[in-house]
Amino acid sequence: MTPNSSRRDFVKRSIVLGAGYAALAGSSPLARAAGANERIVLGFMGVNSRGSDLARGFAGLEGVEIAYICDVDDAAIAKGVKAVGDKQPRPPKGVKDFRHVLEDRDVDALVIAAPDHWHAPATILACSAYKHVYVEKPACHNPYEGELMIAAARKFNRVVQVGMQRRSMPILIEAMEKLRGGLLGRLFFSRGWYNSNRGTIGRGKPAPIPPGLDYTLWQGPAPERLYRDNVVHYNWHWFWHWGTGELGNNGIHALDLCRWGLGVDYPHRITSGGGRYHFSDDQETPDTQVVTYEFGDNAITWEGHSCYRRGFEGSTFGAAFYGEKGSLVTDGGSYRIYDPQDKEIAKVSDASGDAPHYRNFLDCIRSGNRPNAEVEEGHKSALLCHLGNIAWRTGRTVNCDRASGKIVEDREAPRLWRREYRPGWEPKV
Repeated sequence: MTPNSSRRDFVKRSIVLGAGYAALAGSSPLARAAGANERIVLGFMGVNSRGSDLARGFAGLEGVEIAYICDVDDAAIAKGVKAVGDKQPRPPKGVKDFRHVLEDRDVDALVIAAPDHWHAPATILACSAYKHVYVEKPACHNPYEGELMIAAARKFNRVVQVGMQRRSMPILIEAMEKLRGGLLGRLFFSRGWYNSNRGTIGRGKPAPIPPGLDYTLWQGPAPERLYRDNVVHYNWHWFWHWGTGELGNNGIHALDLCRWGLGVDYPHRITSGGGRYHFSDDQETPDTQVVTYEFGDNAITWEGHSCYRRGFEGSTFGAAFYGEKGSLVTDGGSYRIYDPQDKEIAKVSDASGDAPHYRNFLDCIRSGNRPNAEVEEGHKSALLCHLGNIAWRTGRTVNCDRASGKIVEDREAPRLWRREYRPGWEPKV
């Protein structure tokens, strides 16, 4: 598909490929599984920023070949190919449309680092093509998509790992085991936070699509909008049409730790406050936000400040846990334990980085085991982000069923459970 392909051709190809992969389910050549020592062949989708980091990280691991670098922007493709560099004998092939990657039966898995609105549709298509999936956080753009991702992973028996890499960091596994093992006694409360120093995105205006960018394919499953000069490649995070705000962008990491440490799944009540306070511009999502999740016997609060860097506990990112016998605080790379009198009694640090998470994904492809950040866990943590955003967007408390996470006793909020799609692109399993 080229940048000059007609809109009709794009939609036609979407429908044909989506149906075609479902029809191919069960075809033995597509169901190739990597053996314990077999090379795993990867394709990467979305490499302008985080995706290039992922490609560089996976390329450095033994038993991996990166066959494809895929992006809708020619400049990003070049960046991704360069990230792989000389880490393997032959360079990866650069393509714009990730569906070409899915057509290659030698590819074992798709690594997705495209914008949030692409996470679920690409994952579902990849699973239906019998590809395993590593998808960046948040797992999905909305709760409905998360449910479909789980269904696709189960139907096609695929390994789907979400990029919540702290789930594989030895030091945090150790900390969570201590919490769940009763180190602090009964746990009452957990707080997560994220701080940054982002500037204004300004007021965008219609502009010519830059050379080399296939904007039609960039929009993909999202209903079409005219190109504006302050959206691509990063500011889409701050528009509900494509992104999930700071809560889904970085809050997901802290909330996943909070949920993991407390051992909870679905909250029964969610409240959120905040706003876009620092600048008057096009940003739709809040730069200051506080969300509280109540689980009956305990609670989680997340606080995000996108426009100043001073956070809690001397860190711009972290999670803290409070129980009968003291507290535990982590900044993601270390943890500290305090007694009830606030005396530090232990401090542990590590620098393992993201590699253990990549290895866990590859190991599970070979073994068939569930990965550390399996899609169902990824959905549950992403759901906290979505529910917090729904509470903020509706301006009221959201109540949920604790068994399913579904919104109850509300007529307006459930409308944000899912989105509208470009014709031919609604994900189905």
